[in-house]
Amino acid sequence: MSTNFSKIAVLTVLASAIAITTGCATKRTNSEVVVAPLGIPGGQAGYNGSVSMNNSSAVIAGAENLQAVVYFGYDSSEITAQSASVLNQHASLLSSNPSAGVVIAGHTDERGSREYNIALGERRAQAARNYLAAQGVSTNNIRVISYGEERAAAAGNTEADYAQNRRAELSY
Repeated sequence: MSTNFSKIAVLTVLASAIAITTGCATKRTNSEVVVAPLGIPGGQAGYNGSVSMNNSSAVIAGAENLQAVVYFGYDSSEITAQSASVLNQHASLLSSNPSAGVVIAGHTDERGSREYNIALGERRAQAARNYLAAQGVSTNNIRVISYGEERAAAAGNTEADYAQNRRAELSY
């Protein structure tokens, strides 16, 4: 019986050592993605759902003349030729104003689970961010947010409504 007890004690100590050294899954400590479907907790008083950067009036005026939305296909985060055209204009504005910042908010239609849509919205915003970075925009000046399905641009269950909700919005 003493042999069985020592085997159990050794196995217990070994299992504890493994659990302590491996621990839980590691968390990223410096994620650049902000997931805020219900707003930014502890954010600014009067937060209305949009995120703004501290940009000059010249940058904001320049951005007002640009299309601020790029659209995606169903269940896709691929940048289309039309989206690339829009993003090229933003890349030009940001490149000529190196201190300017932009927020890219990813959105989805209501199909899919909430968790899936948050992840898809993130992929869409990251795809736009990566495209801008490839055009020479500093990634330090780009914030990414995923709202998933929480902020629909169009209410309804038609394909046209779904298409309007599959987007990434750029704001300055």
